[in-house]
Amino acid sequence: CTIADLCAELGLSAPKVNNLLSDLIADDLVQDFGKVESRGGRKPNMYGLVLASGFFLGVDVKESYLNFGLMDLQKNLIHYVEKQAYRLENNQDSLDDLCALINAFIASVPVSKDKILGVGINLSGRINYATGYSYSFFNFNEEPLSKIMENSLGLRIFLENDSRAMAYGEFSSGVVHEEKNVLFLNMDYGLGVGIMINSQLYYGKSGFAGEFGHIPIFNNEIICRCGKRGCLETEASGWALKRMFKEKLREGSSSILSNMDPEGLSLKDIISAAINDDVLAIELIAILGEKLGRGIAILINIFNPELVILGGSLATTGEYIRLPIKSSLNKYSLSLVNNDTHLKMSKLGEKSGVIGACLLVRNRLLSLN
Repeated sequence: CTIADLCAELGLSAPKVNNLLSDLIADDLVQDFGKVESRGGRKPNMYGLVLASGFFLGVDVKESYLNFGLMDLQKNLIHYVEKQAYRLENNQDSLDDLCALINAFIASVPVSKDKILGVGINLSGRINYATGYSYSFFNFNEEPLSKIMENSLGLRIFLENDSRAMAYGEFSSGVVHEEKNVLFLNMDYGLGVGIMINSQLYYGKSGFAGEFGHIPIFNNEIICRCGKRGCLETEASGWALKRMFKEKLREGSSSILSNMDPEGLSLKDIISAAINDDVLAIELIAILGEKLGRGIAILINIFNPELVILGGSLATTGEYIRLPIKSSLNKYSLSLVNNDTHLKMSKLGEKSGVIGACLLVRNRLLSLN
């Protein structure tokens, strides 16, 4: 920006902006890029941020691994580590391991720790980002989890629900272009949805909006992880797929995974089998997709979005999950509403969570509010 641009944006006088710029330049946060072309009169100077003056760290916590990303001030992901082994459990040891792995990542990047302005950490379940409390994991202290982790890591911490962070990554850097009303579906072990209304993330009163997996859609006796029966997650999630697959193997169904111990099977194994054309895996994913489509049809009928994005680990099965979902949407959603909604796969894949986490930290730290 030029000084005139900044005066217009901030409502400050030119002398005041000039003084502020001088201070920021002295602190190596802003640099003078020199003169720019002008239609007439004196050429103004252009000012911009020093890219190496600050960075944002994103940590996407999954069931069995972590993804890390370090972003500069221009939204460039300069360092990325995918699928660092980790076991998410609701106990102190798991929290200590998480902090240790974050510290190890910080020590490995070519940036000094004092240049990292904030850390965004994505967790599944109920997160109140404004207060820093997590109600699904590590909620065994009176202090907010964000404060506990700040004391351990020595950095500013911002918690976020994983589905919402992944959604924001896609909204900002993925398949979203001109659309203003978008739903992002995170299909993993559990189910979550990130909601964008009028180009803004929707949180709800307490920050818990998007608990898609706990819509009571089925009349069954399967107890969900939330403690209730009949939730969408009980029959249309990664947990459900894993349970169904193990049951089929015990019944004698054939699969490229038949020689594995059913108790040792992971969602990753089943997804890999489907990608390698395993008939059993593909059939069960189709059943899951049809049920999932019923749930998405409810969302489409309520929100009438322009776009629904399919993301999360199950999205890596591509057409095996997309086609049954699409067929189910045609069957269960209102035609006039469904016709206005496009269905796309995630563009960012595994990176969506860390990109979203970094961008949300960036926005909150640089906000003028």
